Amino acid sequence: MPDNFSLMIHGGCGALEHIRREGSEDDFIHSLRRILEGGRQILAQGGSALDAVEYCARHLEDDPLYNAGHGSVLNEYGEVEMDAAIMDGTGLEAGAVAGITNVKNPITLARRVLEKSEHVMLIGKGAREFANICNVEIMTDDYFVVDARIRQWREAQKAGGMMLDHEDAEPQHKFGTIGAVARDNEGNLAAATSTGGIVNKRWGRVGDSPIIGAGVFADNTTCAVSATGYGEQFQRTVLSKMISDYVHFKGMDAAEAATAGINYLVDRVQGLGGVIVIDRHGRCAFGHSTSGMICGYIERGGESVCRLT
Repeated sequence: MPDNFSLMIHGGCGALEHIRREGSEDDFIHSLRRILEGGRQILAQGGSALDAVEYCARHLEDDPLYNAGHGSVLNEYGEVEMDAAIMDGTGLEAGAVAGITNVKNPITLARRVLEKSEHVMLIGKGAREFANICNVEIMTDDYFVVDARIRQWREAQKAGGMMLDHEDAEPQHKFGTIGAVARDNEGNLAAATSTGGIVNKRWGRVGDSPIIGAGVFADNTTCAVSATGYGEQFQRTVLSKMISDYVHFKGMDAAEAATAGINYLVDRVQGLGGVIVIDRHGRCAFGHSTSGMICGYIERGGESVCRLT
């Protein structure tokens, strides 16, 4: 069977000048390429789109470069509190978790919710109990607490407010979410999104990442989408589902739908963020209203392309 799979991943969006200023751009490019090539192996060997997006999201969660899993930012209590969701486009099955602690890979727990529960979303203490039942790997607090995140948290507390990932006490500028979308050789689509949220976040805040239709969506008849950005704006516009609707009702391809979705986000709520999209034909696209985005893709079995736009 010829390779007809496609795979995309992202590591957040926003103003990325600090990455170039620190000389860490190559670190992100190498990370993206390594993870993409691992996903390629799964898909080239006949693996499912769902397997591929979980694999990619897990490895993004494991890399402290990104605000998810191991590299998550800290909430107002100096704790890591994570959200994630995964969706299978075959039958619109989905699983999500929100406000969870100590789970090494929230995306894997989200998949267990999809496969082993009758629910779509579990939160907080109940999600942690479900993780124990499913033997999902649990880590101690010190695994998640990265030095750079402690610095961000202290800056946010000093400033007296919430900050976005890599804001560094300057006006906004990197939105920390990771995600993956895939189309396998059978034509099935899947999507995954995971995040540690906002630095110094309060009151049990949950963003768009675990919300089906906002931060993640997949439907074999249209496309797969993973979003990153200011979560409340994506929730209010239900942007991932809207991009799918552009494909369904207007016959758009991935690039057209991504552009239309971002335009709507900006027009309606002056939204800041980005999306990655693979349509049912395997065409890859990304769009963003911020000045930059971290992403990589393999389109229809081709070469991997990784960039900080």
